[in-house]
Amino acid sequence: MRKIILVSFVTAFVTGAAAQAQPANPLSASAKRTYDIIKGYITKSAAKMPEENYAFKPTPDVRSFGQIVGHIADANYGFCSAVSGEKPPAGGFAPDAVSIEKTKTSKADLEKALGESFAFCDKVHAGMTDTAGAAMIKFFTGEMAKLSILEFNTHHDFEHYGNLVTYMRLKGIVPPSSEPRTQ
Repeated sequence: MRKIILVSFVTAFVTGAAAQAQPANPLSASAKRTYDIIKGYITKSAAKMPEENYAFKPTPDVRSFGQIVGHIADANYGFCSAVSGEKPPAGGFAPDAVSIEKTKTSKADLEKALGESFAFCDKVHAGMTDTAGAAMIKFFTGEMAKLSILEFNTHHDFEHYGNLVTYMRLKGIVPPSSEPRTQ
């Protein structure tokens, strides 16, 4: 009888612990964790690059470092406003949107705009659930699930982080993802 009680107790404990370990919304929670990683890398990159290098272009036919930062801010607003249904305070994809990439040039202005665009997306991620993320909405690529659009933004951010890394390396700056890890 004691063995049955002990086995029942252990089974209940393990089952309860496993249930607690799983977040209520594993898909949207995982998407937010990945988004937070790239948000950190991009924010740190913008901070590490000196002001005089914000106009740097490896070749004349590509965006400058600062223009990429502005483009990321514009896109953050575009993707996250599509999911939230809220008009972004700046940037975005609307025809009447004022482009951060095309209007901001100073490091301070671009860092501020970038931070505000991430704060806008933070609210969208914070309110996302797996159920809400499955809702289909019209997007410029066609109908997509809301969570897929947030992931599209994260992938877009990673893509342009690759550009920032290259620009930083060309200027002898170690990018955030290559910095030694502190424990």
